[in-house]
Amino acid sequence: MPGPDRVPAHWQPLCERSRTLLQQHQDAGGAWPASPHFAPYRYSWFRDGAFIAEGASAAGLVEQADRFHTWCGQVLEREAPAVGRVVAMLAEGRRPDDSDYLPARYRLDGTRQLDDWWNFQVDGYGTWLWALERHLARAGRDAVRHTPAITVAVRYLVATGTDTCRDWWEENRDRTHVTTLAGVAAGLRAAVRLAVLPAELATAAGDVADRCVALIRERGTRDGALVKWLDGTDVDASLLAVGALYDVLPLDDPLVVATVEQVEERLTAGGVHRYEADTFYGGGQWPVLAALLAWHHARSGRTGRSAELLDWVVSTADDDLLLPEQVLPLLAPAVLDEWLERWGPSAHPLLWSHGMFLAAVATYAATG
Repeated sequence: MPGPDRVPAHWQPLCERSRTLLQQHQDAGGAWPASPHFAPYRYSWFRDGAFIAEGASAAGLVEQADRFHTWCGQVLEREAPAVGRVVAMLAEGRRPDDSDYLPARYRLDGTRQLDDWWNFQVDGYGTWLWALERHLARAGRDAVRHTPAITVAVRYLVATGTDTCRDWWEENRDRTHVTTLAGVAAGLRAAVRLAVLPAELATAAGDVADRCVALIRERGTRDGALVKWLDGTDVDASLLAVGALYDVLPLDDPLVVATVEQVEERLTAGGVHRYEADTFYGGGQWPVLAALLAWHHARSGRTGRSAELLDWVVSTADDDLLLPEQVLPLLAPAVLDEWLERWGPSAHPLLWSHGMFLAAVATYAATG
């Protein structure tokens, strides 16, 4: 973690609490539940977990990040036959069932949870490769021991990465999402840079990554800004990741600049909403997204705005310094009771919130 002189004093208690939580709630095998107390989230997502691991790694929890990446590798090596079947079906022109694809979430022991969850998402596997490269560089380690898992993930993304699937929010199955394409491209490019892939697969990975970025530029924009999915019109705060995290477009690219402006104007009022039509638990503001926007502004040199957003994240912590999934105000308060009846109060704490806070603080401290 950056030294105290680089982190404002009023952020430091939440930084330490976040570090402690990530250590306390990591499973013995290395997985992190999305939330330890919210039943639907007592599983490990490759996407959420990769962001948690990025926060842990940036905060100096090297062993914990190592354990998560090892857990992911073990899952992927075990899933190699399933990936082989998906690749073969697609090569033959057959459409796999959603249950044939790799799931977005696993039980903490690394086995599949067989239910009707909205599982077909590919961004998590790209995000894992992105986070793995960053962690290995930060820790000064090579990727050799991860070679089998990297190879499985890349084969899977080369075959599926430009197809329709569910988005970051586990919605819209019939769309190809811009943030997903960015996560796939970032992961494939990270895998190529790690230099452990067979030459033919590395070439294919680079080609698919380039195709993802071309699709974003050709069909993932409207009126000079990025949109939620190809040929769409809506803005979504997850689009902040395209430049700030995944680096598939430069931070000063006009598309990125215009997208950030839209997120600030249409989705931000203190904190950040996911998108304008959001009804999940009433459509509140997410600390994860405020941290992501702070990450973007820190990297873009706007440290004052970054600090404002991180101040807001700190303000959402409860008396025990636990960060929620989302907070008031709501975009659709009339539907909140439906979610409360279905699952009870929303996730609190959300470990993704704590991981993204740590990662954003580290970015701020490195650039501030």
